[in-house]
Amino acid sequence: MGKAKQLILLAEDQLTEYSTEARKIEKLRRKLGFIVPYPQQAAMREEILAELPKNFLARAVEENRQNFALPLWGIGGLGLLFGISSQQPLDFIATVVGFYGAYRIQKWGWEMQAKRLVIKTIDSIEVEVQASRSEAATKNQ
Repeated sequence: MGKAKQLILLAEDQLTEYSTEARKIEKLRRKLGFIVPYPQQAAMREEILAELPKNFLARAVEENRQNFALPLWGIGGLGLLFGISSQQPLDFIATVVGFYGAYRIQKWGWEMQAKRLVIKTIDSIEVEVQASRSEAATKNQ
């Protein structure tokens, strides 16, 4: 498993916890330092940023994945309901398609949100390093 994939999985783990984004970034910073040394973090950021889709639909799904998946969950549930009640096996196709589509949308949005969290974490590390360097430079003068 590549380091980028490992970072994304760590970010997904942080997304499961109920806390603020700042707290998630702070917890992820510690783990990120063990996986990727500081000099390689900029390259890792660019690699992950290149993987993120740039179109409007992807951005909307990242921010509101539940809203996009909800109609498909409903279609899957109705297919299940109609398939059982009217004993028509063809209605189960709607169940499979609806549930699979909803799951894929949720997963896609979740992965994009995790990638964005990794990027924000690397950016926060960079800001802190730059601040400490400028502080050290003013201290030496």
